[in-house]
Amino acid sequence: MPPQTIESRVGKLEHHVTDLQQLPARIDGLSVQISQLREDMGAEFSATKKELREEIIASEARVLTQVRVLHEDVISRLALIQESQPRPRRRRN
Repeated sequence: MPPQTIESRVGKLEHHVTDLQQLPARIDGLSVQISQLREDMGAEFSATKKELREEIIASEARVLTQVRVLHEDVISRLALIQESQPRPRRRRN
């Protein structure tokens, strides 16, 4: 590998220094993007959480309604069974 001239070495150093000088601005830009992403994700999470809660509440209401209907059905069937059975006679002593 042939030795580099002072001019080419200085040119490379200047290029590297320029790149390094741009790093703080690039890092600041990334920080802003990360903060925005966190805000967006937090808002989306909150909205999803709210939707899930509403869905769970609606599901609970549907289940409770079905349970009430089934309970009433069982009670009415038991009443019909009880009505159709002959009553036991009481013994006299």
